[in-house]
Amino acid sequence: MTFEQEWAQLRAAAAERTAMQIDSLPAEGGGGGGGKQLVVHRDDLGAIGNDAYDLLGRLTKDGDHARVSTFDAATALTNGNFVSGSGLLTVHDNWQSHLRTLLDACGQISNHLDYSKARHAKDEAKVEGDLTQISVLTKYMK
Repeated sequence: MTFEQEWAQLRAAAAERTAMQIDSLPAEGGGGGGGKQLVVHRDDLGAIGNDAYDLLGRLTKDGDHARVSTFDAATALTNGNFVSGSGLLTVHDNWQSHLRTLLDACGQISNHLDYSKARHAKDEAKVEGDLTQISVLTKYMK
């Protein structure tokens, strides 16, 4: 085999490797020159995160609105030897527990979506940079 034949064979094999696509996407155009294939609608993530943040704010304020009066009523009923006092205190404690759980969940959703949005932008920039380098190599191999 001559040098030219071996070189042509190596170039063909390299072109075939760089044309492979992740997740069985068609190898149209290769490289990163076309439209972006990894898509996250940042506006959608932002809107959901914003809604979760707004809900967190409203729940923090409105979810705690009746805490003091409920506790005072439960104490007064218990001190007055009413059986319903302990039941109302149980309702109070359960409400507070579930409210904290819901507040934590809203906070985590909001924070996670903010993180995802920022992380996706960094990943997109890295992928584009990596594909640009491969495109330059592919150009020289032709």
